Amino acid sequence: MTSGGTSFSCLLSRLRSPARAVWAKHDRDSDGWLPLWRHMEDSAAVAGLLWDEWLPAGVRRLIAAALPGGEVDGRRLVVWLAGVHDIGKATPAFACQVDSLADVMRRHGLEMRSRSVMGADRRLAPHGLAGQVLLGEWLGERYGWGAKPCGQFTIAVGGHHGVPPESGQIKALYDREELLRTPGRSADVWRRVQSELLDACAEEFGVRERLSSWELVTLPQPVQVLLSAVVIVADWITSNPELFPYFPEGADRSGEERLAAAWRGLDLPAPWRAEEPVGDAQELFASRFGLPAGAKVRPVQEAAVELAREMDAPGLMVIEAPMGEGKTEAALAVAEIFAGRSGAGGVFFALPTMATGNAMWPRLLEWLKRLPGDGESRRSVHLAHSKAALNEDFAGLLAGGGRVAAVDVDAAVPVARPGEERRVAAGELVAHAWLRGRKKAMLASFVAGTVDQLLFAGLKSRHLALRHLAVAGKVVVIDEAHAYDAYMSVYLDRVLAWLGAYGVPVVVLSATLPAVRRREMVAAYAGVAVPEAGVVQADGVYPLLTAVAPGGVPVVRCPQASARAGDVRVERLPDGLDVLAGRLEEELADGGCALVVRNTVRRVLETARVLRDRFGDDAVTVAHSCFVDVDRAAKDSDLLRRFGPPGKAAGRPAGRHIVVASQVAEQSLDVDFDLLVSDLCPVDLLLQRMGRLHRHQRGEDQAERPGRLRRAQCLVTGVDWEPQVPAPVRGSVAVYGAYALLRSAAVLLPHLDGGPKRPVQLPADISPLVQGAYADAPVGPPAWAEAMEEARARFDRFRADQAERAAVFRLGEVGRPGRPLIGWVAAGVGDADDTRTGRAQVRDSRESLEVVVVQRRSDGSLATLPWLGVDKKGRQRGGLDLPQDQTPTPFAARTAASCGLRLPMQFSYAETMDRAIAELEQLYVPAWQGKDSPWLSDQLILALDEDCQTRLAGFSLHYSHADGLEVTRD
Repeated sequence: MTSGGTSFSCLLSRLRSPARAVWAKHDRDSDGWLPLWRHMEDSAAVAGLLWDEWLPAGVRRLIAAALPGGEVDGRRLVVWLAGVHDIGKATPAFACQVDSLADVMRRHGLEMRSRSVMGADRRLAPHGLAGQVLLGEWLGERYGWGAKPCGQFTIAVGGHHGVPPESGQIKALYDREELLRTPGRSADVWRRVQSELLDACAEEFGVRERLSSWELVTLPQPVQVLLSAVVIVADWITSNPELFPYFPEGADRSGEERLAAAWRGLDLPAPWRAEEPVGDAQELFASRFGLPAGAKVRPVQEAAVELAREMDAPGLMVIEAPMGEGKTEAALAVAEIFAGRSGAGGVFFALPTMATGNAMWPRLLEWLKRLPGDGESRRSVHLAHSKAALNEDFAGLLAGGGRVAAVDVDAAVPVARPGEERRVAAGELVAHAWLRGRKKAMLASFVAGTVDQLLFAGLKSRHLALRHLAVAGKVVVIDEAHAYDAYMSVYLDRVLAWLGAYGVPVVVLSATLPAVRRREMVAAYAGVAVPEAGVVQADGVYPLLTAVAPGGVPVVRCPQASARAGDVRVERLPDGLDVLAGRLEEELADGGCALVVRNTVRRVLETARVLRDRFGDDAVTVAHSCFVDVDRAAKDSDLLRRFGPPGKAAGRPAGRHIVVASQVAEQSLDVDFDLLVSDLCPVDLLLQRMGRLHRHQRGEDQAERPGRLRRAQCLVTGVDWEPQVPAPVRGSVAVYGAYALLRSAAVLLPHLDGGPKRPVQLPADISPLVQGAYADAPVGPPAWAEAMEEARARFDRFRADQAERAAVFRLGEVGRPGRPLIGWVAAGVGDADDTRTGRAQVRDSRESLEVVVVQRRSDGSLATLPWLGVDKKGRQRGGLDLPQDQTPTPFAARTAASCGLRLPMQFSYAETMDRAIAELEQLYVPAWQGKDSPWLSDQLILALDEDCQTRLAGFSLHYSHADGLEVTRD
């Protein structure tokens, strides 16, 4: 082993032999190693390329705006911080870890105790923290910097492993200088080496003449976060030995050769470089969304485009409009305008559930294909939720994403070699191999996923800076904003505050948003006290657009609704299954399709059994959340095929048919029914359910619907209507709380009592109903007052408890400019990801238990569920063997994994969950574990018998393709 390389290095030429001997990387298997100077040069060079070719323009501008030299200073600072980020490895606490490499350093005068002798003390000086201290000392000694300006720059070094140090850790290390430099005659050698490395980096990376100016800089906290994130990305790339080989193998290449080979092998797609589209809204929508001939852009869409162009600067836009008004298309059009104006390099579309994320995915891809491009560009895309790899559309992109490996600079370019330059189709979409994994995936340019991925940006967790970089470079779209409760809103409002500080454009969509939530989100994003006059005056207006720039004053627009209006007659229906069946028989006498929405899965299944007895098995369909993933997806597709829009749905039943569903029918399913029956629920959700009633025109004046169903009608049940104060069923109270249900009933009273003369008029009544239900003013008859007040007290206690619990791990407010990020994620949760544990951190839900469902045959063998159909390639998925003595085939394992199931709430209580896990772990298959079985490794397997039944933790479980999971207590 030598202490350097045979290739010329500008940084190496500035160092004497002791500094050249310091090591940074070591591979125990190959005994390969990398000197610190080499890693410094690699990291700085990659950071420069990240700045030049990968960071969105908006991110670069934000960093540059904080520095006197603008973008030139921004690039220099990023390169320098990446170059010096591992200076903490030039310490005894780090260097003692590998005896052979430590011995080389000792021969050059860098004495140190052995790792065993140093013991646990080493933990006081992790190399990131040590590097922050050393860099701060050097800035003070060489350039006279004080502690305050030092901290805002050096924090990027201290936090490059994901957690910025806390002040107590810094103080403790200052008290243990022997961990930084061995006492005695060697101390001066250590100090000279550390200073020599930092001097060389300052000279080589062009900051020596800039440091005196930077001392006067006040870095905003968002800029500190972004600098930290870029350093992390550069470090991760250069720490990959496939891209940057260790010595001695990599010693014969110059730095330029290493960089060129690695960058070609990495082959990162560039960010989206959007240009603000020209032309009016009609032209924009026709080109981006393929409007049919003669179709006109809707008033809400046109107003959103105009407002996005008129705003002084891109900011937050809240679009409140009825269901079916094209809010998704409006959001994407606004996103393109905002991106062109702000320099955003992508879009993140946040949705409430995995199912809605999957539904949005193909729409996002189709929009991307219609964006203008240069014919050679590639766009990185990602579906961001825990089961994304099971989505067949996304899996196809993953399969084409290749692998990451360095490319020989002098090699010929094979036709199919991954990472080589090649001509591509216009707007090629790639799920890039490097941009995968729970911490890097959100860095892709275009992402659709669950809102959890956005809320994680407000959760104190490791590598939070990467999540902030991911959203700081995008336009963020938040769909179904009404669907997030007080617990989630605590995180969402804090994230909005940070997004506003970054200047990230945000579009919020909702059909039924309470005015108080709109005002809270606007205030959080603006970051200043928002004058309420204009916003409050608009509270009763609908549709409504509200926009505000960071630090600005809100403006509102009140476009007309489209001509798609309608009346819905609302009527009480006593809660009783026989009553329901009789009423449906009456209403469906001439045929028709009815949707019955229940608030719990148990009520769904109970209702379906009774209705099947009355109408026959073929006339009743069940839809709820307790289906295995592949069945749930098939169920959604079947509902769209049969009950979707005219012209697209080919299989609408000719006779009478009833779909009994849970809340899965509320969101993102473009289905259309002749009659709606719904359990009482919060009025905004009831309006969402009404959005599935007469959603499309079927003939003139709905003439193609059965005669008695040509007027839209919603029957409200799930309540004992007889008492003086209505009494919702217990399951509904458990889900929504009595207060929300009573207020919903109260604002509906004029329509319930008015009969056919007082229908709910859509969209005109949407805002009055929602605002009335969520306002503080009393509603309902005087006789309800006492019950309402008791329910209000319980609700206030519950909401306060939610907010208090959410605040425990919530990220702090944006600090004042210049305040270092010391302790930024202190007392955090560690890693945050889209697992059941991770989701429970940003949602007010118990940790759930997820299993993979298979079938055990009579001979004891295991197989995939027998009814599974073919995949998109025509391959049979049902009844595939799952051998227990060897790893199943990848296709069989993936098919099994696609049968994931989240067990219901009964299994989320600690004692029951522990018992269930213990019983499930009895089916442990060693051959299914490890890297050779990525689909099934570490999964809990629930094996059903040939009758699709089993017992678990004191419950009997029965599963059917038609009805999903049914759980009963033994």
